[in-house]
Amino acid sequence: MEYTGAEIVLECLKEQGVDTIFGYPGGAVIPLYDALMGYQEDFLHVLTCHEQGAVHAADGYARSTGRAGVCFATSGPGATNTVTGIATAYMDSVPLVVFTGQVPHSLLGKDSFQEIDITAVTFPITKYNYLVKKVEDLPYIIREAFDIATTGRRGPVLIDIPKDIFTAKMNYIMAGTFKEEVKPAAPDEELLKEAAKAIDISKRPVIYAGGGVIHAGAEEELFDLAKKADIPVANTLMSLGCFPMNSPLSLGLVGMHGHKETNLAVTKSDLIIAVGARFSDRVIGSKDKFAPGAKIIQIDIDSSEIGKNKEVHFPLEGDVKEILKALTFCVNEKNREQWLRQIRSLGPKGKMDSKEFTPANILSLAQNAVGEDSIIVTEVGQHQMWAAQYCKVDSSRRFLTSGGLGTMGYGLGASIGAQIAYPKKKVLHIAGDGSFRMNCNELATVSKYKLPIITLLFNNNSLGMVRQWQGLFQDKRYSQTDLTDDVDYMLLASAYRLNGAQAENLMQLDEALKKAVASDKATVIECKIDKEIGVYPIVPPGMAIDNMITSA
Repeated sequence: MEYTGAEIVLECLKEQGVDTIFGYPGGAVIPLYDALMGYQEDFLHVLTCHEQGAVHAADGYARSTGRAGVCFATSGPGATNTVTGIATAYMDSVPLVVFTGQVPHSLLGKDSFQEIDITAVTFPITKYNYLVKKVEDLPYIIREAFDIATTGRRGPVLIDIPKDIFTAKMNYIMAGTFKEEVKPAAPDEELLKEAAKAIDISKRPVIYAGGGVIHAGAEEELFDLAKKADIPVANTLMSLGCFPMNSPLSLGLVGMHGHKETNLAVTKSDLIIAVGARFSDRVIGSKDKFAPGAKIIQIDIDSSEIGKNKEVHFPLEGDVKEILKALTFCVNEKNREQWLRQIRSLGPKGKMDSKEFTPANILSLAQNAVGEDSIIVTEVGQHQMWAAQYCKVDSSRRFLTSGGLGTMGYGLGASIGAQIAYPKKKVLHIAGDGSFRMNCNELATVSKYKLPIITLLFNNNSLGMVRQWQGLFQDKRYSQTDLTDDVDYMLLASAYRLNGAQAENLMQLDEALKKAVASDKATVIECKIDKEIGVYPIVPPGMAIDNMITSA
């Protein structure tokens, strides 16, 4: 049967099981959107306010579901507006397939209206990208793009389609998925046994879990290894939720803003088992002083990450899930209560005041209000680190945040994607006033699709994290980080026909949260906090992670 290129795009998306598309139309993709009119029962198309918001929404959809997120954008500025979202997904290994329109072939290379070489622009930030040259190539390219995006180390793929390809016709036969997934080769058995022996003889081991655990679906295998060998687990920002925080083996966050006892445990360890983690500078600080007395086992599907940032003694390349299974089978059961007691003794002493309007208490109250099955999405800044430190996340894909790129303005779009994916779950969007201002235009999308997202807005009238660094490391030279109180966030919420509430104490916050949870309409809850409240602990950049500043 004969189809246009635009129809082939949509037929291929149906093949891949796609049911949700995020996007924004424009001249080069008019034929694609025209074809979409005939597929309204097959796809929910979510029209965002900006292409960056569309890609962040596709990202949030992908992180919360584990499936590839899909986005449409037009040529020129439409395509370039996707760049920050694509880079965000690339840095955090999120599977996306982004379709951009392009000027017709006859106009390529002539500085035509809204012409940009988007494949060249996105080459460093995509796992792969394509410029389609023949309509006959479309089915193969789309199937291959989904395969690339969702296998191995996941990531974004871009397909740039000239306008004349959308209107060209060809006979199309449905062919299913591109190919069966090729599993990575198994690691060397002798090396695996040596790694297991290193675990057995270790006195002070720590598992350092990264986002690769979640991407591999290896949470159960990680838990089994930790439990059998009695090894405590430290989490990176990207892996929060992969190991239950209610477990006595959970150490929580490690790194620049990691918990004191976690950073000290890692520093004192004699064996680090890195699982799907890349030894990022924000985690390890000074490379030479990170776990200086420890042997390193690194398990990763991506060979380029093994040994890249830290010398590795036992490199185990392959499927994280399968390697963890094999290691668990090989290691002996252990009781390391003495080591665990030692770690617990390293933690902070005393209790926090449960009545003060502090970030810890605000987040605890909010998380209790939205319930255990909620999805937490953050922007980037102080509030992000407070959420990582204080929110109790006991399962995967429930804590969505921009880690590698640190993208301010990520959270609202990602919240939209998560809420579209799970309409019955509560989505708690945690924001700072600086990040919120960047993409708050997407409140119109929230309103249009009647998404009951709860935004918890920490308003300290400043770019809090940058200001904190200026205070600590720039002799309190606060250059351009104090924000004037020139936005009425309650009027802003009202302008988008959403609910708004303000809180300056826990009682007011509790009342606002109860109303927000009960409402079928989104709510922006503004929490006014002092700009002098900082994120602690903090490790000065480039220093060893046991060299923590623990208070102002």
